[in-house]
Amino acid sequence: MTSSARRPPAEIIARHLADHQRTIAALGDLTDDLERIAGLMIRALAGGGRIFWLGNGGSAADSQHLASELVGRFERERPGLAAIALTTDSSALTAIGNDYGFEQVFARQVEALCRPGDLVIGISTSGNSPNVLRALERARDLGIVTAAFSGRDGGRLKDLAEACLIAPADSTARIQEVHLLAGHILCDLVEAHFTPDASLGTVTADVSGPFATTSPRQVADTSPTRGATTPTPSAATGPPLPAGPATA
Repeated sequence: MTSSARRPPAEIIARHLADHQRTIAALGDLTDDLERIAGLMIRALAGGGRIFWLGNGGSAADSQHLASELVGRFERERPGLAAIALTTDSSALTAIGNDYGFEQVFARQVEALCRPGDLVIGISTSGNSPNVLRALERARDLGIVTAAFSGRDGGRLKDLAEACLIAPADSTARIQEVHLLAGHILCDLVEAHFTPDASLGTVTADVSGPFATTSPRQVADTSPTRGATTPTPSAATGPPLPAGPATA
């Protein structure tokens, strides 16, 4: 049999495109999971909490990418939304890895930074990354809501998270492609609930319908042409949403 390395380039390209299209089409069967995770994200942000993302390798890149879509913007002008990737602090990652082991690099940060009212989202293509599992276990111990992106059969991760999106694929590449599209869909759903109402000068987190996870709450509109109100920080809710105009 001809090895994949010797196949014509057009054949390799066609195979990847066909696999991608089949996998992405199957994402349509996971609408309920997407809505549930979006509801958890809206609930955390509307209550003054933050969203923490974590994962390894490509999943670390996805964590940073999706956090930046919320802090900056996805497609709409609105206040920045509090999202943090626990994959970016090289000093913390190497210190914790050196002192406690690589399996603890995210759990220790969750313990130090996360509080009830936040949301921790773990990403693992296998669903069995030890440091992701440890992080969600620690979050649950602390009473923090968790969600996850996984693949294949969901692994152990699906049993630790309140909501888990399992990419309908076995290939790591296809799983990562689903995760990124799912992340963009979630950003769109969340952003739609925090879009300024020009007539009111405020941003309202409308969590009715499929996102009925908490009462609607007004969040400061920090656009330069409208007035703003700032929530009072507390130990329970964490810091207020960051001020300043949304940027591209």
